[in-house]
Amino acid sequence: MSLEQRAGQVMMVGSPVAGPDAAVRDAVGRLHVGNVFLKGRTTAGANAVAGVVAALKGEAVRGSGGAAPFVATDQEGGQVQILRGPGFSEMPTALAQGSMDAGALRASAAAWGRELAAAGVNVNLAPVMDTVPSAAFAPQNAPIGRFQREFGYSPQTVSAHGIAFAHGMADAGVAAVPKHFPGLGRVTANTDTAAGVADGTTGRHDPYVAPFADAVRAGVQWMMISNARYPAIDPENDAVFSPTVIGGMLRGDLGFRGIVVSDDVCDAVQLSSTAPEQRGVGFLAAGGTMVLCTNAQTAPRLWQGMVDRARSDPAFARTLNAAALAVLEAKDRAGLLPR
Repeated sequence: MSLEQRAGQVMMVGSPVAGPDAAVRDAVGRLHVGNVFLKGRTTAGANAVAGVVAALKGEAVRGSGGAAPFVATDQEGGQVQILRGPGFSEMPTALAQGSMDAGALRASAAAWGRELAAAGVNVNLAPVMDTVPSAAFAPQNAPIGRFQREFGYSPQTVSAHGIAFAHGMADAGVAAVPKHFPGLGRVTANTDTAAGVADGTTGRHDPYVAPFADAVRAGVQWMMISNARYPAIDPENDAVFSPTVIGGMLRGDLGFRGIVVSDDVCDAVQLSSTAPEQRGVGFLAAGGTMVLCTNAQTAPRLWQGMVDRARSDPAFARTLNAAALAVLEAKDRAGLLPR
């Protein structure tokens, strides 16, 4: 692959679930972006989604020299369920899922995963494995508790049910992506819509990190990084740019060897003080693998920043190459490379 194609492999671009627009086609074609996130909402059903995925896959394969894309969406349940309509079950909130027997949840998640797989989706950006401290605090926790995205109010409940959900997805051949490491359950503001979001409580060996550690031990192959800042862990960097959070904690303390994907870095207000050209560079340099950009109009700036840095900085070029190789190895295991 060319440098430009390798940079594309370490990106995931957002496409409207109703079908790609010109900006998405440009990203997947001209920029060789090798992975796609279905965003928005649809009630059109599985057949319509499968058609959109097939079109995106065809364009991605051409742009990536034969490598098929990872196609992701947010299919958590409750208010966070992008795909609805015929062929997709109505999924309960994570909080309701947390009241289920873990075995029953795994079986349900496998059924939901089979629905995704039938539509061509092979990555689910779920489960949420953030622990919200209490039901009383939940309404104040804008990104998670306000929408009942938490499985419960103890790390043990979150671990048991998050892992059951992840295993069910894996049973269906869909990669689950626990999020948002090292946890968003204690914040009040949402990094998508606010800047300066910080969790001043969570430390490097905090009990609320345990669900993510348990997920790693359970064999998950993907993990999503939070955009918030954790001053007790790294007072200088948001987690998505933190070598301590990604390299030290996730890679080091937890021993995770899979795909580390960012939360959205293109529209997140939290990251607005960092130029888009520096966001992908910063994430990969901190130890990340694949950068998620839900805004295809911003994707060229993100991509160009990584390409330019790789051309001028041999150390970063090696970092980008290693990330691209990790993505391609994961695609090989998933049967997404040409045989």
